[in-house]
Amino acid sequence: MSHVVVLGAGLAGLAAACHLVGDGHRVTVVERESVPGGRAGQLHQDGFIFDTGPTVLTMPDLIDRPLRAAGSSLAERLDLQLLDPAYRGFFADGSQLEVRHGHEAMRAEIHRECGSVDAAAFDEFVAWLRKLYIAEMPNFIDRNFDRPTDLLARPRAAAQLFALGGFGRLGPMIRRRFQDERLHRLFSFQAMYAGLAPDDALSIYAVITYMDSIEGVFFPKGGMRAVPEALAGAAEDAGAQLRYGTSVAELLRDPSGRVRGVVTDDGERIAADAVVCTLDLPTAYKYLLPDVRPPRAVGGLLGGNYSPSAVVWHVGVRGVPEGKAHHNIHFGHEWSGAFQDLLKRGTLMGDPSRLVTVHSLDDEEAAPEGCSTLYVLEPVPNLEVGRIDWEREREPMRERLLGFLEESGYPTDVVTEQLVTPLDWQRQGMAAGTPFALAHTFPQTGPFRAPNVDRRVPGLVFAGSGTVPGVGVPMVLPSGRLAALRVREMVG
Repeated sequence: MSHVVVLGAGLAGLAAACHLVGDGHRVTVVERESVPGGRAGQLHQDGFIFDTGPTVLTMPDLIDRPLRAAGSSLAERLDLQLLDPAYRGFFADGSQLEVRHGHEAMRAEIHRECGSVDAAAFDEFVAWLRKLYIAEMPNFIDRNFDRPTDLLARPRAAAQLFALGGFGRLGPMIRRRFQDERLHRLFSFQAMYAGLAPDDALSIYAVITYMDSIEGVFFPKGGMRAVPEALAGAAEDAGAQLRYGTSVAELLRDPSGRVRGVVTDDGERIAADAVVCTLDLPTAYKYLLPDVRPPRAVGGLLGGNYSPSAVVWHVGVRGVPEGKAHHNIHFGHEWSGAFQDLLKRGTLMGDPSRLVTVHSLDDEEAAPEGCSTLYVLEPVPNLEVGRIDWEREREPMRERLLGFLEESGYPTDVVTEQLVTPLDWQRQGMAAGTPFALAHTFPQTGPFRAPNVDRRVPGLVFAGSGTVPGVGVPMVLPSGRLAALRVREMVG
């Protein structure tokens, strides 16, 4: 039986472990923290529990797949609640729009708030999104590529993506379909998940809009932290060994350069037939492969375009917000200019849009009675683009966010808090101080993205947001499966 070591018990690593143990490998997962989750982590503080990573969960079948590979299932491991509305949008003119679950409910919302023309346009928009998803998911996202020309192996799918306008720009495509400017924002802000302004993002990333606006947004009982806990439990029950509180110092490599295992920080040598690494790719090359130059292929690592970063303020407050949903997006007056601040000028957004997630509305364990947890996110430049002194800017940012919460009707009697800036992301090993890795520009998308194998280092496979297929929960879960397929190619 071959032995595979997985570095990191985040979503990608745990998905890989589930698929690997299902394939009959002996699997050891090495995780530096004391709990599973990686970027989907948790913070326990003063009686509050904060989910510190992704807050939006879509496409639960992508969780079910690794669970089933390990002999379990989504129904067995997770209790999911559908959030309706998925988001509540607050606009600078005082109006609101909700992203409702289901075609008819969303169409009715648009008809009531935006008029009959945009409601009719929504019907065509949904049909287009479904066609895009069906063409894109199996052919462009959920598969390994050895070279860009592999796209030609499925000419019908590639031709369909082109015919659907998938390689046009998302922002203009949305504007052509809808008259109401609020819908332009509500159906294109998802480009930020891909690290781009809507006018720069490819239309193929409307697939993210499909995932949350059409298929629905869910919340697991026990919080987002329940997802990595479910994957870890399934992997362990299937025979995988999870070693928490263990860091890896180096890779074991034989004279030919092939990876043969890892060395932990305390000097223990763990032999393996293959290693799956879920560290941020630039960090992996810097610390584990110092003698290997990171690839400079199109969309490669050195000089690559990184996604914006974010300041996240975890706040435990006394009181429960009224008139707010689980996920709330507060749009500023400015739109395109704010992205210029963020992505080009490297400054804070002059008129920022912000996300406020109130997990405690649906997670009774998250806060003491009569209290709430607030997850406040503001996009900010990454450390490659921005020249912001975060040691100096930390407190002014906190004060601005506090003022924003008060103006927006949230309780602000703070009991406990933690503010996370790009410097904190960088200290956690995330290149350019961003948790969103390389941006999904065209030369960093699909077969052009940093690959999950480096032919110069046999025996090593990458998974996670820095490699294929990309950033976000619906991307990193398939990345674990794609890594397991690579291991199968290597060791059988």
